[in-house]
Amino acid sequence: MKTIGLVGGVASGKSLVAKMLVELGAGLLDADRTGHAVLAEDANVHRALRGRWGDEIFAPDGSIDRAAIAQRVFGTGEAAELDRRFLEGLLHPRIRRRLNELREQYAVEVRPAVVLDAPVLLEAGWGPMCDRLVMVDAPRELRLQRARDRGWSEEEFHRREASQWPIDDKRRAADLTIANDGTEEELRQAVRELWQNEIAATG
Repeated sequence: MKTIGLVGGVASGKSLVAKMLVELGAGLLDADRTGHAVLAEDANVHRALRGRWGDEIFAPDGSIDRAAIAQRVFGTGEAAELDRRFLEGLLHPRIRRRLNELREQYAVEVRPAVVLDAPVLLEAGWGPMCDRLVMVDAPRELRLQRARDRGWSEEEFHRREASQWPIDDKRRAADLTIANDGTEEELRQAVRELWQNEIAATG
C-alpha cells in the first residue's frame, strides 16, 4: 500500500485532490480532522493549552476555541513563532500517532493507497511517511481568490502562508506536480493519470 502525500500552497486545492483520490479507492489520512479530534478529546492537551494561554482559548462549554488559538499562532513576530512551535510540539506527535494507526487499518482493508492531506506535511517532518510527494500547484492570485471565497481576509492568507515552507521549497521537495489552475474536470483527469501511473500501474 502506497502513501501519497500532498503538498502545496494555502488554498491550492490539496483537499479536493485528496477527495478525488479517495473516490478512486484511496484511504484518507486527514491531518486537520485528526488535529481537531486531538484538540477535542485529549485531556492532557487541554491541560497544556490552559497552562500556556489560560481560559481565553476555551469556549463557554469548555471546548477549545480554535479561532482563538489561530490568532496566536498565525500572527507575526517572535511571540507568534514561539506559540506556533509550542502548539506543533504538543499536537504533531499525537496527530502522527493517530494517522499511523489509521494507516494500519487501511492496510488491513487492502487499500491500494492512502493519501495524506496535511497543511504542514513537510514542516511537521512527515515527508518520510510518504512513498510519493505530490505538489498541487496553483498561481498565487488564484489561491488568494479561493481563500477569499472561504471567508479569509488577505491578511489571514498572508499569515497562514508565512507559517509554512516557501512554495519553491515545496516544489523542490515534491516528486510530482499536478496543476490546479483550470477546470475541476481537468484536475480530475490529472488525478486519474496520477492514480493510473503511480498506483494502479505499480500495484
